[in-house]
Amino acid sequence: MKHLNQSLSRRHFLRRTAAVAGGVTVGLGLPQIRVRAAAGGVREGVRVGCIAVGNQGKPLMLQNHQNVVAVCDVDRLRMEAAKKEIEDRTGRACAAYTDYRRLLENREVDAVIIATPDHWHALQTVHACQAGKDVYVEKPLSLVVREGRIMVDVARGTKRIVQTGSMQRSDDKFRLACELVRSGRIGKVHTVRVGLPAVNFNVEPVPDSAPPPELDYDLWLGPAPWRPYNKNHVHYNFRFFWDYSGGQMTNWGAHHLDIAQWGLGMDESGPVEIEATAKFDAQKRYEVPGESLVTYRYANGVTVYCDQGPDRKMGTTFEGDQGTIYVNRGKLESDPADIITTPLGANDVRLYVSKNHIDDWYGCIKSRKLPICDVEIGHRSATVCHLGSLAMRTGHKLTWDPKTEKLSGNEAAARLLMYEYRAPWKLPAA
Repeated sequence: MKHLNQSLSRRHFLRRTAAVAGGVTVGLGLPQIRVRAAAGGVREGVRVGCIAVGNQGKPLMLQNHQNVVAVCDVDRLRMEAAKKEIEDRTGRACAAYTDYRRLLENREVDAVIIATPDHWHALQTVHACQAGKDVYVEKPLSLVVREGRIMVDVARGTKRIVQTGSMQRSDDKFRLACELVRSGRIGKVHTVRVGLPAVNFNVEPVPDSAPPPELDYDLWLGPAPWRPYNKNHVHYNFRFFWDYSGGQMTNWGAHHLDIAQWGLGMDESGPVEIEATAKFDAQKRYEVPGESLVTYRYANGVTVYCDQGPDRKMGTTFEGDQGTIYVNRGKLESDPADIITTPLGANDVRLYVSKNHIDDWYGCIKSRKLPICDVEIGHRSATVCHLGSLAMRTGHKLTWDPKTEKLSGNEAAARLLMYEYRAPWKLPAA
């Protein structure tokens, strides 16, 4: 594929996947695969490849098993287990790969689900779009701000459907909360409070070591800077190191700050000033803050406080001059109580209705309409998270222009809007 720059040679690919022998299909020359999922349903006929089938990727794969025709993971044992799981459930062959670029070359794959660590989201989404595949990519959309804008531009240029996995937008309670706020039920909004959990890094330090034989560690790192392998830094724990993620700010902030953006009508904008305080692990077991408080100020006068740490009130609370609305998973509360029990009127704001985040993606693959958490929305919400992290890391107040997507007056923070990919990886321009 000419768009997949720095592709492996076929010979090198075969050497890398030699360890996959013993029943693992590499996906070349497969007969055409017919996919049926709930005859006549929105998923029928869409053939899916899953890129990363571990912690978050495995549940996504299982939710879509009737559509999955290919799997990929840099951990050979996970990849082999995923292949067997799909074949056992469906009774048909499933292609399997350790290198996602080979999956993207498979013409039997129409769309991909990406559940890799955050530092891989941008490059894999861009390559998938350029390969003609629609994309469901886990949140946060990107590792740094500039990646997100490139992802948007490439998705638009290739006319691909890209759904971001901030699935709270497909929940009735979150949608109703935002509709009520935007319909003026609590009056003029002046404050939003977002609560995020503490870091759940619960392992003791271990020395660096050689990677296990089943893991292609060089491919796991990909565009990230070279670091010696440490078992505490990979798989689930990647999210607590800056090279790969942004801690709970990007993990849970991509959910609850996303709802703040939705309720404020800021899906195409963002804050203009950002300040933060943070506490870091004294033992330096992980890099991201264990606790933090970020203050965002918007041009319309609204202030958003994002408080992360133990015993925080998880979710999003909108405060107006006539009441409050609090929403979290399984909870919708208001003061006065009748705010949420009084039905919406004919002239009230109605937002995009999605009852199922994955099905919304499938439906948009067929209709070619933008999904509920389109790549632009995912980019804007991830940007809010990234700006909070930049304020924590630099210790400075930041001034942000959401139109130009530039920081002013802080060169150190501005440099962190992007990072240099490790050779030979390169993020293509739109």
